[in-house]
Amino acid sequence: MKKQAHVISHSHWDREWYLPYEKHHMLEVEFMDKLLDTLERDPEFKSFHLDGQTIMLDDYLQVRPERRGLVEKLVREKRLYIGPWYILQDEWLTGSESNLRNLETGMREAKEYGNVSRVGYFPDSFGNMGQAPQILLDAGIDCAAFGRGVKPTGFNNEVSDGADFASRYSEMFWESPDGSRILGVLFANWYSNGIEIPTDPGEAEKYWEKKLADAMKFASTDHLLFMNGCDHQPVQTDLTDALKTAAKLYPEIDFVHSDFTGYMECLKQELKEDLAVIKGELRSQETDGWYTLANTASSRIYLKQRNARCEALFTRAAEPLAAMAHDRGMEYPHHLFDYGWKTLMQNHPHDSICGCSVDEVHREMEARFEKAEQVALHIIGECLAWFSAHVDTGKYNTGEGAVPFLVINPTGFYKSEVTKFDLIVKKYPFQGSSVAACLEQARQEELPAYRIVDSEGNEVMGSVELLPYAFGYDLPKDRFRNAYFGRSVRVTLETAGQEPFSVKSYCLVPVTENEAERKPVKAESLFTSEYVMENEWLSCRINENGTVDITHKPSGRIYREAVMLEDTRDIGNEYIYFKPVGEAPVLSGNSEAVLARTEDKPYRAAVQAKVTMEIPVSADERLEQEIHDLVEFRHRKAGSSVRTLPMTVTVTYILERAGKGLKVEVAFDNQALDHRLRMLVGTGLDTPWHYADSIFEVAKRSNSVSEYWENPCNAQHQQLFVNVHEEQAGMTVANHGLNEYEILPGDAQTGKIIALTLHRGVREMGDWGDFPTPQAQCLGKQHKEFALFPHGAGEDLMRSYEEAYAYSSSLWGVRSEMQDASIPDGFTFLKYSTDTLLWTALKVQEETGDVIFRAFNASEKEGELALETKRRLYRSNVLGEKKEYLEQGKIPVRGYGIFTAGLEKKDGE
Repeated sequence: MKKQAHVISHSHWDREWYLPYEKHHMLEVEFMDKLLDTLERDPEFKSFHLDGQTIMLDDYLQVRPERRGLVEKLVREKRLYIGPWYILQDEWLTGSESNLRNLETGMREAKEYGNVSRVGYFPDSFGNMGQAPQILLDAGIDCAAFGRGVKPTGFNNEVSDGADFASRYSEMFWESPDGSRILGVLFANWYSNGIEIPTDPGEAEKYWEKKLADAMKFASTDHLLFMNGCDHQPVQTDLTDALKTAAKLYPEIDFVHSDFTGYMECLKQELKEDLAVIKGELRSQETDGWYTLANTASSRIYLKQRNARCEALFTRAAEPLAAMAHDRGMEYPHHLFDYGWKTLMQNHPHDSICGCSVDEVHREMEARFEKAEQVALHIIGECLAWFSAHVDTGKYNTGEGAVPFLVINPTGFYKSEVTKFDLIVKKYPFQGSSVAACLEQARQEELPAYRIVDSEGNEVMGSVELLPYAFGYDLPKDRFRNAYFGRSVRVTLETAGQEPFSVKSYCLVPVTENEAERKPVKAESLFTSEYVMENEWLSCRINENGTVDITHKPSGRIYREAVMLEDTRDIGNEYIYFKPVGEAPVLSGNSEAVLARTEDKPYRAAVQAKVTMEIPVSADERLEQEIHDLVEFRHRKAGSSVRTLPMTVTVTYILERAGKGLKVEVAFDNQALDHRLRMLVGTGLDTPWHYADSIFEVAKRSNSVSEYWENPCNAQHQQLFVNVHEEQAGMTVANHGLNEYEILPGDAQTGKIIALTLHRGVREMGDWGDFPTPQAQCLGKQHKEFALFPHGAGEDLMRSYEEAYAYSSSLWGVRSEMQDASIPDGFTFLKYSTDTLLWTALKVQEETGDVIFRAFNASEKEGELALETKRRLYRSNVLGEKKEYLEQGKIPVRGYGIFTAGLEKKDGE
């Protein structure tokens, strides 16, 4: 059989990167015009792969709507291949459900155009998630093509030779931790190995002599892949002639203008039996470590924080709230979710969310995050208003001035925490009065003191703070807006184990004179000495240097000086951290902190530690010249400036009576350049492994590096937490939008150290040119949040994971009225129990109207899930498509399995 050279035309279209979005957008319009004209003009120009993302068509047709008919025709004819993604995301920095919304949206849009390209396309992801094979196979896709994670690439993506890596072929099997397996194809010679094919015979002979040899070096079959394109590559309009020239020069080779569908089918028919099976995450750990690009997890951390907030608002608030309200009669706003998710996902391309673009790109991202957040908050507000109007609160017959309110847990986790929200208790409407009269009323009327009671009349731990009057307005659905002056209170409330997907009512009851001597809820301060806070699970001593000693009472394990700051220089770029060789870090443990109690309530205590570190103001003057001269970061000689400045970091430790973890908030005003700030969490544990929350997986990762590794830094990605544990005890560190960590070896006292990156500031984009990025220094006030959850043996490990997931979301409060209504107090939409599964989604599927519940097994062992529902239950795939009906009772879920259940809609929905 003749060898076949499969030439696939494409252009990897970074939506925004070294140019702002609109500049790339205008170039894309030009590119698409030429592509469509070429496909129409030349029938032998068989097909074009549109980079695996449907957003390119959204962007193009926004400017060229008159060409939609032609686009649909070419997609139906399978000459233009689109999908399966909406955007080419960074898999590590976008959450589990975001990755699925991306696939769902892309496949839905591609179907609407006429055809879906069923190849998992990851051309330039900075590593690949371990559960990709399971996700893709569940969605009906049995193959993938990717550019990174298995073999090493160097500067400008040059392939490194000389080592026996995970696969000796560009074709391999890729297997998820649960055993799901697909065919994987690595762009071993990058996705530009068939770029700009010559038509001139002399030039073509030289070109193909090298290109064919390079492809044969890695190919396991007679089917050779040549990717005819690169980043923002214009269409090669003379490709037909170029392939004819190649065919004449090499008659023993069949040159085919191919597509991924045809190429993958050819591969499947000739696969060798000795293909390697690569398992799980593709993180380039078997390389020299310089170009894993993991440090993009700490570039422009403010973007990661905004993304974490938006994802939490959609997946752990808006979607489940809307599903719960829909169950009781509210219309589910599919159109709003579609718009909101697409707005958010436009910030998820790898060069966007990774923070490795020019400043203009990331300024526009901030506006998109603001838009996405406002959409989510609007949906949440509508759902809260629905419950406010429909939950029965008639039991609160407590006299004049009582104010009922609801606390809603829209997550799949029990919530034990202190929550805070504002409630309007009095309105002075302008309608029917004058502004001056309303203002006078608001100023003069005194509100009573309030106590908080639950539905059984029991007083609840918390406090009620009276707030000053303020302007406000209502926007009724059926008439003109109503303005008013309002009086509000700030309610701080302790909840203890509020059930998942539940609504609970409470009431603010005025404290009358004859109640003035009543005894408050019996509780004591959490402080046992000046700077020692204790609850049922933890004892936390704040030390003079600002660190903390934590005793986990159930296990007896003590974590000494568990939190310490570390600052180092960074002369790398947005992609890669690089510390000047030989320079030592600045540690806060060598400083003396100013300590103060900032809160002392029976339900919560807090200690503030102000630590001042003397750090260099920047790198020295050599760095600017080295960047200008395109000196690769590894060869830079720049060091630290001799000038220093004091950086004061305020670390606030918060312990709640009902909480199993110690919450930590870090604030500082960054005025230094070119540096990285980390929090070092000493675990006192000695173990070869750690565990990181990733995409539908708690990934087991090694604490050591391969023999090929050279980079002194081995920073890695996380989603919601990282954990280090031995058999009897461990530490889980949860975070809010802090995606980079590193496991350091530590010493006999500290044990393995979890280094959590809080800040990284650099002055250039990096990669292939001189692109200054002054805003990547992230100057100004910074606020970071994380939490420490020590745990014991056995099931305590999984419970700490649940605590970390619960930490990522909030309870929601809303005022109600005294009313007899249809939704019973204590309403719980869905009850479930599990041993090793972590919940990720509750939403209504657009195509079916059914409720989708999703969780994943965080253990390698088979887990169990029991769902209590009156609806008919079925197993779904990740796209919400029905697979098989299930009986009520315990459902087995394979180790590391992603489980999606459908709850059929009720009659009349």
